[in-house]
Formats: sequence, C-alpha cells, structure tokens
Amino acid sequence: MRSLGLDIGDQRIGVALSDPQGILASPLTIIFHQSETADIAAISDIIDQYQVEKVIAGLPRSMDGSLGKQAEKVKTFVRSLSRQIQVPLEFRDERLSTVSARRLMQDTKKKGGRHDDAIAAALILQMYLDEKC
Repeated sequence: MRSLGLDIGDQRIGVALSDPQGILASPLTIIFHQSETADIAAISDIIDQYQVEKVIAGLPRSMDGSLGKQAEKVKTFVRSLSRQIQVPLEFRDERLSTVSARRLMQDTKKKGGRHDDAIAAALILQMYLDEKC
C-alpha cells in the first residue's frame, strides 16, 4: 500500500512517498504555496499519479503536546484537502521532524534549505510506516 507524507508549512509543503509495499519513505517533492486550491490540486495529482492509498499529514504540536497556531492552520488545510481526495488521511505528531531533517542533511554533508521540507515529510511518513509494522 503506497502512502503519501505531508509536511505542511506556510510557504512550502514537503511531500514524501512510500514504496509500493509501504515499507520505506522517500522525499518526493516540494509544493511551493500558491493558493489552497492550487496546493490541493497538486497533492491530488500526486495521489492519482502514484496511486496513493493513504495520506499522512504532520501535525506540528508544541513541545508540551498542545496545539498552537500553526497546528490549527494545518488542521484547517487538511480538512479542505480531505474533502477533495478519496483516500483516508491521518495526522502524525511531527515535533522535531524539520530539526531532524536538517541534522540528517548536515550529517550527509548536503546543504539545507528547501529540501528540508521533503525530508521532514519522509521522516513523518517513515514514523507512520514503522508504527504499523
């Protein structure tokens, strides 16, 4: 079962894709925010292209576990997305996923920046895939 991971930010959405067996997540692309409609259409196109059966969206909780302003923005976007796609959608706690992505890129001696978002999406998705094994 192929799954899609999303790291939703104000300017970019990091996108990751699992392998067809649902074991390994890999960074796929970054969607640069244009409008909610355009962003949802881009995600929907990816879902169709790769025959995705589940979407996992990172939910940015505060370190104490509470939901802040950014988490509410993500929830609002995901509600709109869920009305436009035909596959199940779940949230996963994404605390520190972007920090982990930046560390991973530093460890592999790549430059950080925009690719952090896709790697963060892959980390979120990989956590989900690992939980279900």
